[in-house]
Amino acid sequence: MAKITASVYTSHVPAIGTAIDLGKTQEPYWQPVFQGYDFSKQWMKDNQPDVIFLVYNDHATAFSLDLIPTFAIGTAAEFQPADEGWGPRPVPKVIGHPELASHIAQSVIQQDFDLTIVNKMDVDHGLTVPLSLMCGQPQAWPCPVIPFAVNVVQYPVPSGQRCFALGQAIRKAVESFDQDLNVQIWGTGGMSHQLQGPRAGLINREWDNAWLDKLIADPKAAAAVPHIDYVREAGSEGIELVMWLIARGAMADVAGGPAPKLAHRFYHVPASNTAVGHLILENQ
Repeated sequence: MAKITASVYTSHVPAIGTAIDLGKTQEPYWQPVFQGYDFSKQWMKDNQPDVIFLVYNDHATAFSLDLIPTFAIGTAAEFQPADEGWGPRPVPKVIGHPELASHIAQSVIQQDFDLTIVNKMDVDHGLTVPLSLMCGQPQAWPCPVIPFAVNVVQYPVPSGQRCFALGQAIRKAVESFDQDLNVQIWGTGGMSHQLQGPRAGLINREWDNAWLDKLIADPKAAAAVPHIDYVREAGSEGIELVMWLIARGAMADVAGGPAPKLAHRFYHVPASNTAVGHLILENQ
């Protein structure tokens, strides 16, 4: 059967993608950010999966205000980098895994989660920046990727509890797939940041790190954090952290297995007025 071997968590700041694309990663402002991913790039080479299930949010690219699914799974054979207003990022197209994606959709819907099945969409920085941070600038991404878009932009947004439970359903779906696949699940977005209003530029280092502690050691407590706490403590865009709970809910310890190994932890502020958080957890 297929199995989830690790989960990866990272911010997906669009300016990080721009810094990579323009060759600015060694500039004094950006160097500390990218140094935090040096370990991760080597880890990725040493732990290359067969498939990445990548949880992210679309930024009004594939979906507009005309149609906003709460949870959407990409089942296509490939996905092109999106034009977000200044041309597509110069990154490889994303190769999908239609068989596993369709199986997950079938299984998760039968577990009473309503998913939108998307057979054609472009993927924006929410998905491509994490791939760049973990994989560098290859001619092709190292494995197929299943995009899983979550609405954390237009209210109402899903709760942390709902996302955590969804992760558990995804783990069951993966483990019921009848091919021997090594699957990683990535949760992206966050950490604390606010892009508009009187609190624009808000970063809460103390809250971010306390939440990371909780996510690692007591994910049920992290899942119980109410929506208003994210907004109050981490800014309006801090709600993106609920996507990390999908990845955390898919780990073995949540289903009674051993606690995961913390392979890497990194936190840095600021990166374009945003807090950057990053974790790698390995199933044991």
